[in-house]
Amino acid sequence: MKIAIGNDHAGPEYKTAIVHALKKLGHEVRDFGTDSEASVDYPDFGHPVAQAVTSGQAQFGIVICGSGNGINMTVNKHEGIRGALCWTREIAQLARQHNDANILSLPARFTSVPQAVAIAQAFLETTFEGGRHAARVDKIACR
Repeated sequence: MKIAIGNDHAGPEYKTAIVHALKKLGHEVRDFGTDSEASVDYPDFGHPVAQAVTSGQAQFGIVICGSGNGINMTVNKHEGIRGALCWTREIAQLARQHNDANILSLPARFTSVPQAVAIAQAFLETTFEGGRHAARVDKIACR
């Protein structure tokens, strides 16, 4: 699977651990994040991830900032993106099963690195259930 990942200054350690885990599982990862803890602006890293997903360069995206909120708001500005802010494995699984989320947003300041890796793996391993959820997902986009 091809996955795009991006992060601001709150997430370099998280990104490194997630990238390592995903590559170990055989996934291809495109890194749009910073490797520094020097203050940066999260939209600069969220937009490229969303563009990679909408263009088909990546099947899924993972974005990380301090609360997860700002970068999640950023990716959700892109048509066709369904970014989900997840802080547990169960929420990540539901985001995929019920909402067909295609970008996972992680809150670095509210999860541990091992939790974030587990959440990312759960997100990517879970499939969309379709059925009654498909009609709901179709209603998300503004028309």
